Amino acid sequence: MTEQIALPMDQDSPSTALWSGIAALSLSVFALVMAEFLPPSVLTPMAADLGISLGAAGQAVTATAVIAAVAALLVPVATRRWDRKRVLIGLMIALSLSNLLTATATGLVTLLTARLLLGVALGGFWSMVAATAMRLVPMSVLGRAMAIVFTGVTMATVLAAPVGAYIGDLLGWRTAFWLAGGVGLAALLGVLVTLPRLPARGSADLAGLVEVARRPQVLWALIAVLLIISGHFAAFTYVRPVLEQVTGLGISAITLALFVFGGAGFLGNLAGGLLSGRDPKLSVIVGAMAMATALAAVLILGASVLVTTAALGLWGMGFAMLPVGFQAWVATETTDKAELGGGLLTATFQVAIAGGAIFGGLLVDRFTILAAPAYCVTVAIAGLALVALRLNIARRSQASPVACRAT
Repeated sequence: MTEQIALPMDQDSPSTALWSGIAALSLSVFALVMAEFLPPSVLTPMAADLGISLGAAGQAVTATAVIAAVAALLVPVATRRWDRKRVLIGLMIALSLSNLLTATATGLVTLLTARLLLGVALGGFWSMVAATAMRLVPMSVLGRAMAIVFTGVTMATVLAAPVGAYIGDLLGWRTAFWLAGGVGLAALLGVLVTLPRLPARGSADLAGLVEVARRPQVLWALIAVLLIISGHFAAFTYVRPVLEQVTGLGISAITLALFVFGGAGFLGNLAGGLLSGRDPKLSVIVGAMAMATALAAVLILGASVLVTTAALGLWGMGFAMLPVGFQAWVATETTDKAELGGGLLTATFQVAIAGGAIFGGLLVDRFTILAAPAYCVTVAIAGLALVALRLNIARRSQASPVACRAT
């Protein structure tokens, strides 16, 4: 998942803000997340057109996530001597090629190739966007600048799935990716025109990744990510078939339901920020609990349109709380190595996305379409139990100096 960035803390910042460059980064993020989230909204017609199963089509999500996890760690290293503007341009070109190949795909191989390109663009861009923003604005307004960048994520989360479903039904699923390609080209132009030259400075060092990953709090957070986020993407990748086959919704109703899911994410972001201010683990616990409750409602009462729509709202709100909580949790434990902590968290998110899509596809093809949300409920409960246990240990440690030393 693309939102997990720890801000670099040791770079010199400019004296004046280049807001046009920040806007270009936001548009680029919107284009990347839009392309990432499109497959679930057009999964049924895409699979039918390409002559592949729903489970196989769902691996378009897996392919992107696997490569993004690797790219998040390796792209900054492989390009450490290159001008950062050129690197960002190259990544946006990869995004454009990905959308082109997807829109013209003739089978599973072409589709997966296209999504691999997207993975490179996604992981590479997210590994560099925060450091780039720091070179465009003074530190005093960096928070505002990153809020603008993350607006692109929120808008794509809200719009990509329902608009993709609507356009796919009206004009065909390929048109949805042509539209995404147009947005990607606009983002490429924005980066090309607005960003100044950004000569490479310093060098990327991955030697500390193992040390960061072995920190107890970070390790617990990463395990929770693997559980909870894999559950979300196992279910969300196959949300359209569930709405079609279980709830019996038509495309217009599906579009509305996905808008409810995305719109609720705004509330989730707000709630996640408030809870993280007290303790980031609270945001994770409440978010996972909301997600598990919502998917359990779909399993039990999924035939009800009202229940399913409400469940999608609760699900969307719960999921939006998770990135906020996980980011804050890891950031507070890696203040001395913030970039490594953020990169490691980004990579773990992508592994969780890939694992969720794989397990979801296997379950859907082997059992029923409801097997994916059942898996989500199971791992979400396991993840929130793990985080709640960690929160309890931390609070007991704070209350007892002896326990603190033992922990």
